Amino acid sequence: MNLFAVKPLSRIIAESEGGEHTLKRSLGPANLVALGIGAIIGAGLFSLTGIAAAENAGPAIVLSFGLAALGCAFAGMCYSEFATMIPIAGSAYTYAYATMGEFLAWIIGWDLVLEYAVGAATVSISWSRYMVTFLHSLGIDLPPQLIASPWQPVQLPDGSTVHGILNLPAVFIVVLISMLLMVGIKESANVNAVVVAIKVTVVIVFIAAGWAYIKPENHTPFIPPNTGTFGEFGWSGILAGAGTIFFAYIGFDAVSTAAQEARRPQKDMPVGIIGSLAICTVLYMLFAYVMTGLVRYTDFAGHAAPAALAIAATPFPWLRMAVSMAILAGLTSVILVMLLGQSRVFFSMSRDGLLPRVFSEIHPKFRTPWRSNLLFMGFVSVFSAFFPISVVGHMTSIGTLFAFMIVCGGIMIMRRTNPNLPRPFRTPLVPLVPVLGILVCGAMMFGLGWENWMRLLVWLIIGFVIYFSYSRTHSRLARDRALEADRGATV
Repeated sequence: MNLFAVKPLSRIIAESEGGEHTLKRSLGPANLVALGIGAIIGAGLFSLTGIAAAENAGPAIVLSFGLAALGCAFAGMCYSEFATMIPIAGSAYTYAYATMGEFLAWIIGWDLVLEYAVGAATVSISWSRYMVTFLHSLGIDLPPQLIASPWQPVQLPDGSTVHGILNLPAVFIVVLISMLLMVGIKESANVNAVVVAIKVTVVIVFIAAGWAYIKPENHTPFIPPNTGTFGEFGWSGILAGAGTIFFAYIGFDAVSTAAQEARRPQKDMPVGIIGSLAICTVLYMLFAYVMTGLVRYTDFAGHAAPAALAIAATPFPWLRMAVSMAILAGLTSVILVMLLGQSRVFFSMSRDGLLPRVFSEIHPKFRTPWRSNLLFMGFVSVFSAFFPISVVGHMTSIGTLFAFMIVCGGIMIMRRTNPNLPRPFRTPLVPLVPVLGILVCGAMMFGLGWENWMRLLVWLIIGFVIYFSYSRTHSRLARDRALEADRGATV
């Protein structure tokens, strides 16, 4: 079989419109925007901002957020065009299948596993740490053996360090959210909307309360001079900072995985993707400006809780508790959208025969891929319970940037191969916008360093083994093409 055989767009649409693999369409534009914000605003805003300011950009971290948003905006417009043309679950995987062929579709689908499944496990471990600290502030202490993996030393609020048996709070949140996703997309979206309202409110309160206490001298110089090393301040530091805080933007692409559950995908998907990105960009830049104005950027170096350090510069100690609640809310919604996106990508890959059929089985009542949710609940829970946090943040960033580049390239290919297809949303200035998206995302990938490139390569090699040992021989597209060839030979 030709590895680069594309799946006809007409077939993709037809397979989604009926039969046993139909998902329930119940999401409106507000739900989609909330899903995007839910995935984007997480603990990364409260932690990575201080790290990138101290190590890379200084107060110009504000510009790093703008640069990262620019790359996301280029990719977001390309995602919006695809999502309105192909309103199917699967996101970049489905788009690549329709434009670049099965092999590249597999690569991007496997890449999304890196972003969603492993990322969800990592975020659940962070959720556990914040929850343990939050409960301690209320006078509730969980058994040390049940709050950490056997290989991850964890510092307790009293300063002691333990090696546990398993990370039970991390498993708890993964199981809880997975069960919610099994029950229904509408119920999941409603819970997400409440969580989003909490964390956005806290971010706005932080900005409003801290603005009056900004010290102008902390913003001078706004762009610290480069130290002579690439990525340490100056303009290269802004670029490196954008690559670092890009993790804080990850998630808006997950909106496109819910395209098959949107009521009016042709109208609502661009609103959900671009709207959530625009709202979060404004909040991020304002948050970074206030944070670096309250405290000198050099003071954030090595600080585990930079947001708490900034809050200490205000006369509002209650903000620390509010930020803790916002971080927990943010992490909860990030896990929800990651697990949602993962199950929808695997749903599409299973429907195409590239993965076992169990991933595309739909619950007869809830109309959700519940077996996929169930399997990933177990898979992610194992990582959450027993594995330590390592460098998955950067791995997730580089995987997502790679997916963005594929989607931008796909738009240019689709404009050439299917120029007359209806496009409810059209990416402006093609090929300029897709090319800029590729260049900006590629530059941020470069800024992440060769170590992360090697990790991405290893992950893709594992995917190649699975594809050539299973997926290629079980592909529905390959089997159908073989049957057509046999009929032609018989005739």
